[in-house]
Amino acid sequence: MPRVSQDQLDARRQEILAAARACFARHGYEGATVRRLEDATGLSRGAIFHHFRDKDSLFLAVAEDDAAAMVETVARNGLVQVMRDLLARAVSPDTTGWLGSQLEVSRRLRTDPTFAGRWAQRSAAIAEATRERLARQREAGVLREDLPIDVLARFLELAYDGLVLHLAMGRPAGDLGPVLDMVEEAVRRR
Repeated sequence: MPRVSQDQLDARRQEILAAARACFARHGYEGATVRRLEDATGLSRGAIFHHFRDKDSLFLAVAEDDAAAMVETVARNGLVQVMRDLLARAVSPDTTGWLGSQLEVSRRLRTDPTFAGRWAQRSAAIAEATRERLARQREAGVLREDLPIDVLARFLELAYDGLVLHLAMGRPAGDLGPVLDMVEEAVRRR
């Protein structure tokens, strides 16, 4: 029997994550049955769960993958850039899947204490990256100084959450560039 390389395993894992993201977004966590996950991935349940312990682990992996990408962007370019990137990709099916996954994470945070406990660390990483980025911007003289970093971070987080909800509801994205300019201007030094 031929050996499968780590690169092949990693590629298969990423394919499963992408298909599962779309399935969870379309059907929600409960509606994304194992049968639907099989259809979405084109794989058997054995092949899927070779990479992930169970459906809950698969969903958490999708959410973690999204959170890791977001932390990287926030650390490098800030939360407003995450919003701009989201807006630029708003019509993409991948983004639609991502939005659905974000809403599903929000729902599960309210209804599933076990999930909320597991998710707390990921959420903290995003918040920390945002605050670190804001601190660096303040040190560089770019960020306004009349408000604490925590207040500015919460403002940006609320703007981000509002954008996600707006797009997830299917509202138009085309006219939101100036709104993001205003959000960015609100945290800049005057």
